Amino acid sequence: MSANDAINARSTASSGWQASLRLRFAVRDQRTFLLERQHRGPLLVQRPFYPEGGTCHSYIVHPPGGVVGGDELCVHACVDQGANALLTTPAAGKFYRSEGAYARLTQDFMLHDEASFEWLPQESIYYRGARVHAQTRVHAQAGSRFIGWEIACFGLPARDESFDSGQLRLGFELLIAGKPRWIDQLRVDAMSQMLNAQWGLAGHTAIGTLLAFPATRSMLEEIRELGEGDADLAVTLVDDVLVCRALGAHAEPVRRALIRCWRKLRLALLDRPAVLPRIWAT
Repeated sequence: MSANDAINARSTASSGWQASLRLRFAVRDQRTFLLERQHRGPLLVQRPFYPEGGTCHSYIVHPPGGVVGGDELCVHACVDQGANALLTTPAAGKFYRSEGAYARLTQDFMLHDEASFEWLPQESIYYRGARVHAQTRVHAQAGSRFIGWEIACFGLPARDESFDSGQLRLGFELLIAGKPRWIDQLRVDAMSQMLNAQWGLAGHTAIGTLLAFPATRSMLEEIRELGEGDADLAVTLVDDVLVCRALGAHAEPVRRALIRCWRKLRLALLDRPAVLPRIWAT
């Protein structure tokens, strides 16, 4: 059986991979530890790293390397009071084509008061024919701090493969003390005009959204002073949530644009200079 046949077989099966991951970060002796981790199925986290002292860097790993219709992945992470955690992924997430079933990804992050959390995954690539429901929710408190992004790439522009079939339902939400502060719902139907229309993505194949909380107008001005890069970048302040949007011809310029924003915001919001996760250099 070829790799494509295997993908199709899993797509039409009654159920695919069922995987979940639960993490808890807590402070012990002025250092953040990954105190609890539980996983079911092919979803896990590598050992923590400490490239900058007390902040805990961890990497979510999905060994199958791709997600297809029928797969269901759930990630839940809790950051206790005073803990400082950074969570990322070692490679892009790949969502392959489906013959009908949806792939589902649910990610919930809980932040306690005085906790700081950075959610910096590499991009999600949606192949031609993918059908995906993905939802990321960040539950923060008034005294917690958050910087995080989501990056979506539609099709494989390097191979001249467009996202000309499939359906995506992508959500990114930030709640403060249980009340919605930012709700972003992106609906992508390959048959609609939004991918190419001027009111939509205007032909761009990659989009990224970065959120930072709590933000100030001075942070907004600092991001605006970054200048032009190789992605279209817009930034606004919605109450005390800073929202950065980046559009690009492919994922890499979008990712670079958001990293530039993160570097600037991290020092202003977390009072720590940016230290890139080691896995990004491999």
